[in-house]
Amino acid sequence: MAVVHQKTRVLCAMMMLIFICFVMVVSRNLGQHKANIQKVRVPSNRFWRWWKWSDSFWNREQQQLDLIYNPILKVTPTNDVEWLPGWLNDTQALKPCDPDNRVFSQVGDYNTLPQRFQDFLLYMRCRTYPILINQPHVCDNRPFLLLAIKSLVPHFDRRQAIRQSWGQAGNVANRTVVTVFLLGATTSADHFPDLSGMLSHEVELHRDLLQWDYRDSFFNLTIKETLFLEWFSRHCSNAHYVLKGDDDVFINTWQIIHYLTNLPEVLTKDLFVGDVIQNASPHRDHRLKYFIPKSVFVGEYPPYAGGGGYLYSGSLALRLNKVSQQVALFPIDDVYTGMCLRKLGLVPEKHRGFRTFDVDKKYWKNPCVYKNLILVHSRTPQEMIQIWSWLVDPDLDCQ
Repeated sequence: MAVVHQKTRVLCAMMMLIFICFVMVVSRNLGQHKANIQKVRVPSNRFWRWWKWSDSFWNREQQQLDLIYNPILKVTPTNDVEWLPGWLNDTQALKPCDPDNRVFSQVGDYNTLPQRFQDFLLYMRCRTYPILINQPHVCDNRPFLLLAIKSLVPHFDRRQAIRQSWGQAGNVANRTVVTVFLLGATTSADHFPDLSGMLSHEVELHRDLLQWDYRDSFFNLTIKETLFLEWFSRHCSNAHYVLKGDDDVFINTWQIIHYLTNLPEVLTKDLFVGDVIQNASPHRDHRLKYFIPKSVFVGEYPPYAGGGGYLYSGSLALRLNKVSQQVALFPIDDVYTGMCLRKLGLVPEKHRGFRTFDVDKKYWKNPCVYKNLILVHSRTPQEMIQIWSWLVDPDLDCQ
């Protein structure tokens, strides 16, 4: 009988031990399951913080565009973000080319700004203007180089000097070159005479003018830039390269073609070269041509090439056209182009052949100086023709 009781106690002890082990295993598995279904803990850093809305008008306009085009910024309001201010909703019903009356209240010193600035701010959102003169087939032969020259209607002599010198269209150094001149509209309000008759004759004679129906002014050069990029995308997207310049610069077309022909293919896609300006800030003196008030823009400018002229690839021109829709118009066109490049993650490259601030005056009459340069600013129509005659002279010896 004692043996039976002993066996029973041993059996009970074994069953109890098995039960305890079972409970421990189940508890451990449950703990692991709970650990596996826990929500991922987000680090408590503030990397994706919402920015502070700027007090300057252009910066706020750019912040709004960033909201539209940057999906990272399309967040839901939480306690961690400062959500949209009320003034942002006022733009929803605003037609882009109607006067933007918000500027009266949002730009504190609006009434004291120069008239050109007031006009720019009122129509800063407008990007669409009808084309008056077009050359839709000028690039049918897929040009190697497109010379796109900013000009004004009255500058007949400059355009003709360019046609007779460095802007000669056709076959240059066995490469196809096409030249177009970019014009806006001139009005009596800006004290321009009516030159429409002469312009019509010029169009018929040369077929190289592009004109849009907007007021051709210094602050509207940015409009000229965006309208050209749109035109390029529609009518000249097969051009390999673009030289964009003013009508008072001298350009060594031979040197451009030599430079591009010897350029490694890997560098052509993102090519953008010129006389690059870095670490520049807005001028705050209202007496200066490039004056930008703090009420309109704060911050430093991105690296940009001087607007006298710069060279870039046709493929980059197409991307600049697209990205320009994501950058608020700025009243200085070369700075604006630098902003568009930055939006693409690119930086313009400085090239010693671009002299937008001219060369030393003692070298002005030296033909060999121009032979090794790409662009010099500025030259009169007579000087352009003279310099070109030096360069095409077969007896010119610059050894």
